[in-house]
Amino acid sequence: MTATESQTEVQPADTPEERPALEIPDALPLQPEDPPRVGEFWLRGRLGANAAGYLYSVRDDNGRDAVVAMMTEGSADDAAARDRFVRAVDELPEDAVLAHNDSDDEDLALWVAVGPIREDDGSSAASDERLLAERRGEDILSAVLMDRVPQIGKPRGPEFRHYWESRRRPGLFRIWPLPWPNVLRPASRWALAFALLTMALIMALAVFLAWLLFRHAQPLEPEPVIPTPNNTATVTVTPTTPPPGTGTGSPSVSVSPSLVPTTGIPTTLPSGSIPTATDPADKY
Repeated sequence: MTATESQTEVQPADTPEERPALEIPDALPLQPEDPPRVGEFWLRGRLGANAAGYLYSVRDDNGRDAVVAMMTEGSADDAAARDRFVRAVDELPEDAVLAHNDSDDEDLALWVAVGPIREDDGSSAASDERLLAERRGEDILSAVLMDRVPQIGKPRGPEFRHYWESRRRPGLFRIWPLPWPNVLRPASRWALAFALLTMALIMALAVFLAWLLFRHAQPLEPEPVIPTPNNTATVTVTPTTPPPGTGTGSPSVSVSPSLVPTTGIPTTLPSGSIPTATDPADKY
């Protein structure tokens, strides 16, 4: 065996051309603090972010794609930053601005939908429209942040930094109408309807069982007795049926002792007698 044959074969390393290309997602997943919807557009993912705002990939109910630029809570609280956002939006072509909120809503973050973006059919035109919309959104946020302003003179002293750069959460937003019925899938809608129907049946069964248990129940307390202005007694006459072979039955009389005056009426009443109203001053 020669030295050449004894050497082990070394596999050549993969060249950059042979390595598989890394797949970069079109957008990053949404975070819990991101709004589910702004205006008529549903958010699908994050395209980018800086201290001035966020870029979102969005789509409306009609299937129209766009890019939304939205301010952060820090930049939205700065009047000068809001003015720069509005000025940057006004500089865009009219056909590039699909929708935006009112700048007079000072309690809400400003946002703008940039497009139009055709449906991704694999053509270069669709990719160009998406890249152009993303670039326009980046220009709007850069105008707010002022990071592309050329340096004038020699830099001296500390670096410039906005006081609101640390507040990078998405700005305040308002959702109206509420999005939860439209965002549900058909399967989720059936599950929600089934849950509501089950709750209604359980409530109806509980009411029916309560009716069966308490329909023959006697009142726990007697009915209230309302005294008359003359302070007379309340008498209840209950006719009784005599047993067979006896004479005519006599009515049973019951008197409320608390309402009988202490003077002028005896403590015991004969059977069959009914007390009458008596003036307490007439003792004889």
